[in-house]
Amino acid sequence: MPLAHNLPAASALLALITIGVSTSALAAPGQCAATSGPTITPVLELYTSEGCSSCPPADQWISTLKGKNLVVQAFHVGYWDYIGWVDRFASPAHTTRQREIAARNNQRSIYTPQALLNGQDWRNWGGQPTPKETARASITLQQVGPDQFEASVTSLPALQVPANWSAYWTVTEHGHASKVQAGENKGEYLKHDFVVRQYTQAGEYKPAVGTSQKLTFRSIAATPGHPRQVNLVVFDPKTGGTLQALSLQCPV
Repeated sequence: MPLAHNLPAASALLALITIGVSTSALAAPGQCAATSGPTITPVLELYTSEGCSSCPPADQWISTLKGKNLVVQAFHVGYWDYIGWVDRFASPAHTTRQREIAARNNQRSIYTPQALLNGQDWRNWGGQPTPKETARASITLQQVGPDQFEASVTSLPALQVPANWSAYWTVTEHGHASKVQAGENKGEYLKHDFVVRQYTQAGEYKPAVGTSQKLTFRSIAATPGHPRQVNLVVFDPKTGGTLQALSLQCPV
């Protein structure tokens, strides 16, 4: 349903985050850790809703990206709930994020399904983005306890690194499904992967090049039967461009 919602004339810019890029990692209990690679891991955001009849094809597409060297996040929004079906995965914070990104990109409206690649609107979404750009930050990420994670973010020297960087954490889960009882998708059985269950901004930092910034994160408890990823995205707060990102999948 590509129906637009107008943005407020002035929209505050959220402090976004992005931390290093690397492939997602799966390690033994007590040893779950990952380190980003030499290129920027692509960050893909999908804004979707169970109340949007145009969204299922986009949901199906991102399900094909499991196991790829990407950070994928499906942000469910609730502005279609009024049609008759309430999306249980939606959060007002997701809509706020979508509006702020649109304002930064000089877009006058938001819509679903909307795909964003490294903070930029991607109208002709599809296929699999591949890492191409040299990383502008390095990230190491590890689990340090039950639902506790720690990251170290280092700005890389000799690269065009902004004076400040921001970051955010998400927890995403696979294997969710809903039998829709009302609205535009009434009667449909919708399957979802990469569902954002937690979104936490991690602030803005101004570290010297070559020095490391420690970040800590307390996640919500894992949902039994739904594999989850803990993601950290480090980005330029002025442009929204990804500096690096990392996804970590640990045994529960």
